[in-house]
Amino acid sequence: MASATVPFVLRPFEGLPGEPDWVALKEVVPAATATARTTAEHGSREVLVTTVLPMGWPALHRADGVILLALQTTSGSGDASRDLAAHLLAAIEVEAGTAVQPGALPGPGPRLQDVLDLSVPFEVTVQPSFSYWLAPDTEMTTDLQGAIEEADAGIVETVRLTSVDSAYWARLGSREFLRWAQPHDEQQVLDALARLHARRESGFDDAKFVGYFRSSGLVVPVWELARGTEAEELEKPVAEFAPRFEAALADTSPLDANARRARAGLVARQVTLR
Repeated sequence: MASATVPFVLRPFEGLPGEPDWVALKEVVPAATATARTTAEHGSREVLVTTVLPMGWPALHRADGVILLALQTTSGSGDASRDLAAHLLAAIEVEAGTAVQPGALPGPGPRLQDVLDLSVPFEVTVQPSFSYWLAPDTEMTTDLQGAIEEADAGIVETVRLTSVDSAYWARLGSREFLRWAQPHDEQQVLDALARLHARRESGFDDAKFVGYFRSSGLVVPVWELARGTEAEELEKPVAEFAPRFEAALADTSPLDANARRARAGLVARQVTLR
């Protein structure tokens, strides 16, 4: 089987600009796009990386020629970077106005790190609607309008913070959360969180650290915020918390007994995503 020949890669997006944002868009952000470009060898094509596409399509060659590449797909091999590169290259080859359909997993081949121009920043835009699925000059029929509105109904209100990298405020029902994807090794992040938690410094400005996601070899810590906290109100306290977090990340001394106990408690709160 082809998927068995693709080696497992713990951090498939390592080496790409904005690795934590790749993970965030793959797992915790409902509607967003980001910029990328293929290498000259692959045509220097502009790519719009997106969280999801309709019908579970892994990629779309939009009618206006724009290539869309979806991160949130239903299946994959042991290397998400290889899978996405295969979808991207397939989208370039099909005619404009054609979607790449889900199919068999690819065998060994180029990865995103081989296909994308790594000098292009991965600039994220959180989207309020999935209307970007359509080319700007597409006639909006009743059916298309209904499909977009149905998809939009499932979007969780999300804002990317500007004071720190790869941090996303989200409102789920009547509760607000911060999800902050980290670029560091998983064990380094857990040790840092354990040090802070043992000192009762893992929270900030009434925000409570509640656990973390694990995905693609990275950690996404999660804080529950005071009820009603808006994204813009979070910028200052997160910016003030960041140096304390960075100092804990830089600390390589052995964990003391309190920190070891805290770390064991943190591990029990993890949620492992794909």
